[in-house]
Amino acid sequence: MRALFYVLAAFAVMGLGFWAYQENYKTQQAIKTVRNLHGQIGAAHERLGMLRAEWAYLNRPDRLADLAELNFDRLGLLPLMPDAFGNVSQIIYPLPDILPITDPIDVRSVTITEDDPL
Repeated sequence: MRALFYVLAAFAVMGLGFWAYQENYKTQQAIKTVRNLHGQIGAAHERLGMLRAEWAYLNRPDRLADLAELNFDRLGLLPLMPDAFGNVSQIIYPLPDILPITDPIDVRSVTITEDDPL
């Protein structure tokens, strides 16, 4: 009986060792994947910073004004003037919808006395 216990304990130790070995390799693979993702995120941040700088460079007001002058014949763009804008009071807002009467009250049959506050 004792020998069977030793054999089972040895198999259990070998099984746990095999399991720990497999988990170690899975952990190392997960760490490599995380490092790779961190590198990709860093490269994406660098690209994003470069694209933002390029966008700011291309959208300089003096450059855009020069492009508008060069392409005036095709685009017909004019500079913004203060009189091109309106006042808020000139905006016509849509009227609210009139809600249907669902529960009418007949006031013709109601008599008002002098004691009634309304």
